Amino acid sequence: MKKKLNFNQTLLVGSLLFGLYFGAGNLIFPIELGQNSGYNLYKVVLGFIISGVGLPLLGVVASAISKNDSLFEMGKTVGNKFAYFFTTALYLTIGPFFAIPRTSTVAFEVGIASNISEEKTRLFLFIFSLIFFLIVLAFALKPGKIMDNIGKILTPTFLVLLSILVLFSIFKPMGDLGQNEPIKIYQNNPLFKGILDGYNTMDALASLAFAIIIISSIRNLGVTDSNQVAKETLKSGLICLIAMSTVYVSLAFMSSSSANIMDLGNNGGRILSHISFYYLGNFGKILLAAIVIIACLKTAIGLIIACSQIFMEMYPNSLSYKTYAIIFTFISFLIANLGLQKIISLSIPVLMYLYPLAIVLIFLSLAYPIIGKNRRIFTLTILFTGIFSIFDFLKALPKNISNTNSISKIVGFAKDYLPAFKLGFGWFVPAVVGFILALIIIFIKKKR
Repeated sequence: MKKKLNFNQTLLVGSLLFGLYFGAGNLIFPIELGQNSGYNLYKVVLGFIISGVGLPLLGVVASAISKNDSLFEMGKTVGNKFAYFFTTALYLTIGPFFAIPRTSTVAFEVGIASNISEEKTRLFLFIFSLIFFLIVLAFALKPGKIMDNIGKILTPTFLVLLSILVLFSIFKPMGDLGQNEPIKIYQNNPLFKGILDGYNTMDALASLAFAIIIISSIRNLGVTDSNQVAKETLKSGLICLIAMSTVYVSLAFMSSSSANIMDLGNNGGRILSHISFYYLGNFGKILLAAIVIIACLKTAIGLIIACSQIFMEMYPNSLSYKTYAIIFTFISFLIANLGLQKIISLSIPVLMYLYPLAIVLIFLSLAYPIIGKNRRIFTLTILFTGIFSIFDFLKALPKNISNTNSISKIVGFAKDYLPAFKLGFGWFVPAVVGFILALIIIFIKKKR
């Protein structure tokens, strides 16, 4: 029986984990905040790394430490109903409803859209997304080869291509870093704004979904002891953490210096397109298209596989893996044709509700060696988090809904009485209260 992975195998699993994470949002969001955060660049980037890198790593490790092979198993510690609700909601969010369609639309917006006229955009988006998802489906129908396809081929190719652009920005900078005035949203509480920006990558949610792939990949390499699986997961995660942090910092710093060659307030795709053209002209457009399409392909493949596997686990007597993969790919294709901005705007309220639940579940699972799988602790902490996360959900709704009289009053009440609500963390104190209340109840029952 093999007890641990060798260095090359650990590197391969780390490469797979990086490849699964680093997709659409991971490219456009650090680029966007890098330019628009101005002299608050360093604080915003630090916040982004905390939630965009730190939380995803903890999510995978939490699954391994708590000896749960999947989010569904982890959720059962709270209760079966919660497990079904949260697992379904999370996988549909990072799957066919938001994250997977976004991979296609980002690849199109950054790599293709700038080269076609506006009136033909919808037609070309339809054609591009059709080809994109046919390729994704072809890979996803071979889940046993995910280690080779993503870890050995797509991720290294992506990193080599991206490094060309990054090296140009290092040796031939467009200007000084963080010299411009930040746009309005980055002027106050930049660290917390960076943390909230990290939500948009959806990686903390994805970590709970990808855990099933990473843990099964480590076991397929011969590691069967649960404690050793947790250690190997942590080692591979650290490699992923270093790689992602390096890429995020590089992208943010590169876009910060681009404030000297273009106006502020652009989306990440447009900024990246300007930078690549600035350095390499028309070849830069081709290079950028290749970078973005490969980045988005590998994440979409991983998400289709993860979603199909978990739905098979939750509903074992329903559909086959192949059928789930086809259905999720088709739904993703349809939603992708709504366009990038529409997808992002619809996803934000859902993320503001699901992220607190995911964060709390991750930290409770990390505490497994101390608290075990105590249902009372998990249930009360999650219950308090879920109730008060509703306020963040309402606040993030589109303006035409959140500005209605009834919702405005509810959000106004939360602003006045809920600690840290204005920072986007109104759920934190209630979660702590729920956790402490559970400990008090346990203590009293033991006394009796």
